[in-house]
Amino acid sequence: MNIKSVLAFAIALSLGTAVDAKPKTVSVADLKSTPEQTEAASWVARFLTRLHYASKPLDDAMSKDMLRRYIEALDSEKVFFLASDIAQFEAAYGTSLDDAIQKEQLDAPFAIYRVYLKRLNERTDYARSLLKKGFDFTVDEYYAYDREDAPWARTTSELNEHWRARVKNDWLRLKLAKRDEGKIAETLDKRYADFNVRVGQLDREDIFQTFLNAYAMSIEPHTNYLGPRASENFAISMRLSLEGIGAVLQRDGEYVIVRSVVEGGPASRDGRIKAGDRILAVGQEKDAQLTDVVGWRLEDVVDLIRGKKDTRVKLDVLPAEISVGGKSMLVEITRDKVKLEEQAARQRIIETDGAAKKRIGVIELPAFYSDFAAQARGEPDYRSSTRDVRKLLAELQTEKVDGVVIDLRNNGGGSLEEAAELTGLFIDQGPVVQISDGRGRVAVKEDPNSGVVYSGPLAVMINRASASASEIFAGAIQDYGRGVIVGETTFGKGTVQELKDLDYMANKNQPTLGQLKLTVAQFFRIDGGSTQHKGVIPDIRYPATLDGLDYGESSYDNALPWTQIKAADYAPVGDFSRMLPKLESRHAQRIKSDQEFKFLIEDIAEAKAIRERNQISLNYAKREAERKSDEAKLQARAKARGEAEDKLAARLDDGLNPGERGLDLDEDEKNEKPDPFLVEGARILADAVALMKADPQIAAVRDVAVKPGS
Repeated sequence: MNIKSVLAFAIALSLGTAVDAKPKTVSVADLKSTPEQTEAASWVARFLTRLHYASKPLDDAMSKDMLRRYIEALDSEKVFFLASDIAQFEAAYGTSLDDAIQKEQLDAPFAIYRVYLKRLNERTDYARSLLKKGFDFTVDEYYAYDREDAPWARTTSELNEHWRARVKNDWLRLKLAKRDEGKIAETLDKRYADFNVRVGQLDREDIFQTFLNAYAMSIEPHTNYLGPRASENFAISMRLSLEGIGAVLQRDGEYVIVRSVVEGGPASRDGRIKAGDRILAVGQEKDAQLTDVVGWRLEDVVDLIRGKKDTRVKLDVLPAEISVGGKSMLVEITRDKVKLEEQAARQRIIETDGAAKKRIGVIELPAFYSDFAAQARGEPDYRSSTRDVRKLLAELQTEKVDGVVIDLRNNGGGSLEEAAELTGLFIDQGPVVQISDGRGRVAVKEDPNSGVVYSGPLAVMINRASASASEIFAGAIQDYGRGVIVGETTFGKGTVQELKDLDYMANKNQPTLGQLKLTVAQFFRIDGGSTQHKGVIPDIRYPATLDGLDYGESSYDNALPWTQIKAADYAPVGDFSRMLPKLESRHAQRIKSDQEFKFLIEDIAEAKAIRERNQISLNYAKREAERKSDEAKLQARAKARGEAEDKLAARLDDGLNPGERGLDLDEDEKNEKPDPFLVEGARILADAVALMKADPQIAAVRDVAVKPGS
C-alpha cells in the first residue's frame, strides 16, 4: 500500500465482521505489532520461501531489499526522510529484518514509521508556517516536482527549500485559477492539516500491511499481502456485490460525508440520504445511544456501518444543505445486498460514419470478476463477467449490430477462469492458455463449454493498462484469428497468482491474519509465446499514451524475464494477415483528418514533454502565459467540436486536489470527454465487416492447425 493512496480513499459500505464502538487508531507511542501480525508474517515467510514460483531465501540480502521498498512505500518522493534517517535505518535494520520475521519480533517497521510520522509533522508544520508570509511570484525560479531519482536531502534546510517551492506552486495554481486571494492560505492550510491528520490516522493494520508488502514485492511485483480489511475489499471487487446500505463515503475535514448513493441499494430506496450529507454518529439496531464519529478515520466509520443483510443500522445525518450546528436527522436503514453495477460489464452501440456505415456494438469490461463463494454454494444467479457478457451479446444481437468490440482498456485482469470462459463465448472449443508451474510442468486450460455464443465480426480494444486476464483473452483471440486486436501494447504481466487464506491455514475462526496473493505459475499463449514484459501487440496500433519505462511490467526492477514454450494443439478459425494492410491504410488515412485524434496526439506529445522537463516555473507571468495558451487551445477545440465555451473552465487546472472540489465535478468531466480511440476502434471493425462482405475469403484460415512444437 502506498501512503499517498490513503488520501483519496473512498469505499463502498460492505459486509464485515462485528466491531467495537471505538476507533481502531492507537497513539503513536503504542504503535507496535500484535501477536496476530507476527504470526501472519511467519506464515507469509513460509509461503514465499517454499511455494513461490520464483522463491528466494529470507536472508540478509532480502532484508536490505525489504527495507528499501518499505522506505519507498512511505516516502516515494523523498520529501520527508533525511539522509541521516536512511543511514540510521540501514545501520539498525539493514540485515536484521529477516531475523525479525523469523523470531516474530516486528518492532522495526513501527519504529521506522514513527520517525516517518515525526518528519511528516515537521514538514507540514513548516508548510503551514509559510502561508502566513506569502510569496513573490515575480522571481524566476522553478519547482522540481519529480524527486524519485533525487538523493535524500542531507539537511533540514534542503527539505525546507523543496517544500517552500512546493507550497509556492500550490499557491500559484490557485492564484492562476482566480481563487479568492483571501482564501488561498485558508484552502492550503486545510489541505496540509488534513494530510497530516489522515496519515496520522493510519493504524497498525495499515502499517503492517505496507511492511509485509515490501517483503512480498521484493520477491516479484505481483505478490502481495492483504490484511483482513483489504481482503474483504478484494472479495467485494471480485463478486461485484456487498451487503450494506449502498453508499460511497469520503472524508471531508473532520466529517465523513456521502460521496454517492448506489442506485437500487437500501439508502437509495430509503431516499433520505443524499450526496454531500455528513454522518455525525452511528449505532446498531439495539443501541440506545449512537457513537459520535466526527473526527474518526474513514475506515473506522465504514466498519461501524457494515453489517449483515437484514440487520439495521442507525445514522445521525446532517443534510448537505444544513449548516454545522443545525438540526440533524436520524435515519434507520435495513442492510441488504447491493450490486455494484458501475464496475460491471456494460454495452452501447456506435453508428459509424464514412464509407463503411455500420452499427457496432461495444461491450466495456472493467475487470474479470466472479462470485466464487456464491458459485461454490450452488447459487444459480451468481455473478460473473462471462455471464454478464453473454447477456449483453444477446442484447446486441437482438439489436442486429454488424460487429462487436470488446473494450478491455484499463482492465487490470482478475479471474483466469473467467478469461478462459469468456474466450469460449467466441470459439467453439480448444485451448485458451497454457500454465507452467515452478517445476516447468505445463497444463493447458481449455474452453470449458462447446458451442459459440457470438460468431460475428469481432475486435478487441487494449491499452497499456490492460493486464493479466485481459492479456490472456486478447492473446487467445489473436492466436485463433478470431478478431482484430486494436490499441496499444498491453501491460506485460504473464504471471498467475493464487490467494492463500492465512486464517484457514492457521485454523482460525475469525479473520485476523489476512491473505497472501502468491505468484505460483506463469501463463503462456497457445502459440507458445509469453505476454511477460512484451505484452500483447495489437494488429492496429494506436499512439502510446503511457511510456513503457514508466508503466507496465518492464518498469519493475525485479519482474520475471520473458520466455517461451511449445505451442499448444489448436486450430485457428481465421487469418487477418491479408486484411490488415487495408485496415491499417484506411485507419492511417482517417486519423490524418480526424480532429479528435489530432487533439489526442498533441496531448500525448505535450504530456511527454512535461514529464521530461521535470520542473515548472514559479513565475506568475510565465505561468499565466502558459495558462492563456492552454485556454486558447481549449477554445479552438470547443469551436471545432461545436461545444459551448462555458465548459472550458472545468477543463483548466482549478488548483484543487481531489476531494476539495464539488462531489460530481470529476464524474461530469469524465463523462463528457470524447473517446476518439473507441470511435476509431468501431470504424476499424466496420472496415473489416465491409472487406469481409466484399471478399468472404479475405480472413479465411490458411493453415489448418498448429501442432505442439510447430
